[in-house]
Amino acid sequence: MKCHRWQLGKLGSSLLVLSLLASAASAQIAVSANDNKAVLVNGATVVPDNPAPDTVTIIDLNASPPKVIGEVNAPTSVVGPPQSVAISKDESYALVTGAFKIDPTDPKKVVPNDALSVIDLKANPPAVIATLHAGKGAAGVSINRAGTLALVANRNEGTVSVFTISGKTLTPAGTIDFGDTKSGPCHAAFTPDGKMALVTRDGDHKISILSVDGNTVTDTKKFMVGGYRPYGIEISARGDIAVVGNQGGGQGETDTISVIDLKANPPRVVDTMSVGQTPEGVAMSGDGAYLAVTVTNGSNRAKTHPAFNDFGLLQVYSTDGTKLTKVGEAKVGHWCQGAAWSQDNKTVVIECMVEKNLQIFSFDGHSLKPAGNIALSGGGAGLRTADR
Repeated sequence: MKCHRWQLGKLGSSLLVLSLLASAASAQIAVSANDNKAVLVNGATVVPDNPAPDTVTIIDLNASPPKVIGEVNAPTSVVGPPQSVAISKDESYALVTGAFKIDPTDPKKVVPNDALSVIDLKANPPAVIATLHAGKGAAGVSINRAGTLALVANRNEGTVSVFTISGKTLTPAGTIDFGDTKSGPCHAAFTPDGKMALVTRDGDHKISILSVDGNTVTDTKKFMVGGYRPYGIEISARGDIAVVGNQGGGQGETDTISVIDLKANPPRVVDTMSVGQTPEGVAMSGDGAYLAVTVTNGSNRAKTHPAFNDFGLLQVYSTDGTKLTKVGEAKVGHWCQGAAWSQDNKTVVIECMVEKNLQIFSFDGHSLKPAGNIALSGGGAGLRTADR
């Protein structure tokens, strides 16, 4: 049977459209918040002259190798845990906080900021569609799996901001006040069922338990104490455990991560283990089978400091109930922050402030192997994927 040229052309166009739709559907989005206001100079964080705007980079982790698919300018900050990014479950939008901004009265200093940007990931190109105000030092941010609530931990005022969500529209819905501006809320994370949230507080070393009932969030006044200066926190998609990175005293000692048993009533810390100097980021794989920990390892110190090491560490642990077992470790760059997993658990990426890149590692369940890197337009300060 003969086919006319216009029919072949139409068929080819249709196949191309289907191919592009399939590619978009198979993408797994990671979002990196990049800070251009902070650079390391001999172990000290300084504001560079005439810094470029902060940026947010959108990455496809399902591509081989992972690739950048978009970028937008938005306020970010390396101050606070690298969970300063949250992505909706359907990957249609992202929330990015900016804990600090340049002091308008002194371009060589930074001051607390309260910015919360809403980024439309489906727009072409991606775009900031709203800028809201949380609290001073807006740091860790999370969206519940139902897509109806967001929480922002405000490190510089001792509060957590609550926002309701409708589509891509956020509306302020109250504040949880811990009664101490120095309590230092760093990150707030929802349990998978959305009925509870945990908040790390590095100012007074507590992990607060919040109750969530619909759009109402309340402080139960219950808390846990696991380690010194709890910072980043990740909750397994299985809903059985949470893992907290404890920043420690910053003098070069070996610092820790703590495991929380979420099946206990109330939840409690059941294990704490050493990981090295300053666990900056903690990231669970989407199925909860593995935990990645980025360890600064003294890589952000002056070279003359006795605790300096010329590399950071990426550690991977397998999970078995509340038991963590280290299964892999690799040397990475300097002052590295967040980590993220591909959906098949075969790729781990981390972002590094000094190198201004995303470092890619392949993982076979037993070992990590370097697999390239992606240049970022600023120091990688926050990195997340959507919760499954």
